[in-house]
Amino acid sequence: MTDERGDDREYGGDGRRLRWLAHNQARRRVIIDAAIRVLERAEPGEDIQVQLIAEEAGLARTVLYRHFHDRVDLDLAVQQKICKDVGKVLLPSLSFNGEPVVIIRRVVDAFVKWAVAHPTLFWFVELELPGPGPHPLSEAIEGVGEQIETLMNTVVNFYGVELSADDRAGLDPWVFGLIGQVFSSVRRWSSRLEVTPGADHLVSMLAESLWHQIDGIARSRGIEVPDVPLNELLVTLEQPAP
Repeated sequence: MTDERGDDREYGGDGRRLRWLAHNQARRRVIIDAAIRVLERAEPGEDIQVQLIAEEAGLARTVLYRHFHDRVDLDLAVQQKICKDVGKVLLPSLSFNGEPVVIIRRVVDAFVKWAVAHPTLFWFVELELPGPGPHPLSEAIEGVGEQIETLMNTVVNFYGVELSADDRAGLDPWVFGLIGQVFSSVRRWSSRLEVTPGADHLVSMLAESLWHQIDGIARSRGIEVPDVPLNELLVTLEQPAP
């Protein structure tokens, strides 16, 4: 048997505390996953009782609250997990493989398909919770926005266009607004009594709208967005000047 005191010495005299932290993190993940399963079975807007989550996790309600300060703390952790999962869905679609218009459609299509498959998670992740700190959804949008800014900067660098300081500063809120348009449109579309048009048509409309906005503002600054895969532009940019 391992001597517990020796084990504690191995972890700097704090072995039991580290073991408790690992246990606590694992238990939190179990509870969060259970909450997401309960949400998936519910309808958007339905009141989810903590008791249901505790039963799904196989725990007593009192045990659940040993791992979360209160209901807001639990809901925030669930939102963070949902956003992380959405990010895993969207980020692969943001690769440089394809023309800009193709990439835009791919991203919109991935999000719409996720929202259709997980309507209650989509509703829940947008809920405003009390308390300080950034909303998990805002943080997730920022992550996607950074990827989109990278795509745009690739085109700008390809043409050697020098954007003004104001344009560069305004790029972040502008991209954030573009992403917000998609979220708002999909929320409105999915919450209607009759969900029309079909998902493919909605994706086409949203992608076309985004493309016209991006292409329009680029052209107004003397940039013609090339109709070639962005990974080809990267290769060109990486080649040494003659």
